[in-house]
Amino acid sequence: GASMKPYMKFGILIAVVVSTLAWLAIGGVEDTKTYYKTVPELQAMGPQALTKRLRVGGDVVKNSIKRNGKEVTFEIVPIGGGKPTERVKIFYNGNDPLPDTLRDGAQALADGRMQADGTFHAAKIQAKCAS
Repeated sequence: GASMKPYMKFGILIAVVVSTLAWLAIGGVEDTKTYYKTVPELQAMGPQALTKRLRVGGDVVKNSIKRNGKEVTFEIVPIGGGKPTERVKIFYNGNDPLPDTLRDGAQALADGRMQADGTFHAAKIQAKCAS
């Protein structure tokens, strides 16, 4: 009968919602597992980097830290130096103040997502002074 149809639709909708939630739950677990990458590894990932939550670490490039109100951008290169092309621009506009240890030559660890324009949008930044 005709009365079955709305229930069918509803059942399918429920199935979609449930599977989406399950997928998100699994995806959520995946999301907390942040992959640590070096600058060259991040660059080697290409478009794949855009889909994952990542943590990238490197040395802060001299004179690259720019503050603009809450926004801060800086560049990192592989720890211990790398090729001139191996640079990643980090963009941060989180609520937490940046660590005082973030300065030229420090080792920075940025937690966030790579954007299509090649900037890494960090939700969290840690830094330790170069010893």
